[in-house]
Amino acid sequence: MDKFIIEGGNRLGGEVEIKGAKNSILPILAATLLTEDEFVIENVPLLRDIFTMKKVLETLGASVSFDQNVISVDTRGTVGYEAPYELVKQMRASYYVLGPLLGRLGRARVSLPGGCAIGPRPVDLHIKGLRELGANISVVHGYIEGFADKLEGSYIFLEGTNGPSVGATINTMMAASRASGNTIIEGAAMEPEVMDVANFLNRCGAKIRGHGTRRIEIKGVKELSGCRYRVIPDRIEAGTFAVAAAITKGEVFLQNAEGSHLEAVLKKLEEIGVSISRERNGIKVKMDKEINSTDIETGPYPGFPTDMQAQFTSLLSLSNGVSLVRDKVFEGRFMHVPELVRMGANLRRKSDYVIVKGVPFLSGAKVMASDLRASAALVLAGLAASGTTEIRRIYHIDRGYENIEKRLQSLGAQIWRRGE
Repeated sequence: MDKFIIEGGNRLGGEVEIKGAKNSILPILAATLLTEDEFVIENVPLLRDIFTMKKVLETLGASVSFDQNVISVDTRGTVGYEAPYELVKQMRASYYVLGPLLGRLGRARVSLPGGCAIGPRPVDLHIKGLRELGANISVVHGYIEGFADKLEGSYIFLEGTNGPSVGATINTMMAASRASGNTIIEGAAMEPEVMDVANFLNRCGAKIRGHGTRRIEIKGVKELSGCRYRVIPDRIEAGTFAVAAAITKGEVFLQNAEGSHLEAVLKKLEEIGVSISRERNGIKVKMDKEINSTDIETGPYPGFPTDMQAQFTSLLSLSNGVSLVRDKVFEGRFMHVPELVRMGANLRRKSDYVIVKGVPFLSGAKVMASDLRASAALVLAGLAASGTTEIRRIYHIDRGYENIEKRLQSLGAQIWRRGE
């Protein structure tokens, strides 16, 4: 098991290329199961989660190959209907095969998902959406089992008590693209990744409208075809590198970053004192001031993303005042807090929020990563801290950031991967 060693205190500078969006690529790979054909997906980062989805597709009978950052998928021939626990437990996004398998085969058996331990993320909305399309869904011995003689379009109100669900919107949208008749998803998620999956499906011959709004309209088609498709840049990776520049008082150009996908994050950075320049082929981030305090509340897009909450907690721990960070999406997403406290941060958790009192400096320490974004938060804190930081269980960060240590090194960071 590897760990990171970081010597903090170096100002970051230079240019970093933002890779493709993991949260688009995973459902797009699953969506290739909707039909028998060949697909080429471009701008694919080399991530642990991507390789896990590759194994899921291969277990189901697809042929998958990588060539640098391009992945080819061949779904022609016989495809199985069961995604086993041994794979699905490694990554929650494996359940994205549920909708495509029901859409193509009328049958699916998918293990209940695993993934980051950041609080309960029920699959009830996924089940609701697929049931509304006519699937018979049950949960048996830890598996979601689905059968459908024929999927039929329906009006589906999909918003839950905590707002829209990205995963449920995508799963339902994928299945509905092969259903008979018209489907309306009301209360749909509006995230850029939902739009990206819909654009991919439309490239394959689906008829989807309204993606990017709360109401998505889908006209089912009998057949889809393969295509070549380039995914959008990863807005969470871009946000993480932006915070890296801010927390080290650096200046970094985020090549390929899409500013329109990051408005909530960029506005908060500007409130904190960061200079943001939105350019044609990316975003320039510069910080040469004190870090101002601010309050953050996560919410569905276009609100502030929960996937950036931990990184901003690290940044605000060095602010000149008191901030309140509330996560209304995943109430358990604060496992980075005690680790940041070990580094000298003044944080106090209360239910679904954290009170952050800024301190003059952080000190390097031995800390433990608990999930993907908490790992990123600890790396950011280590970059700004005085002395040496040692981060263990960094396999989490490999799920969402390609070669993050090498890319930070190219910006001037002193960070190394070492074996335990």
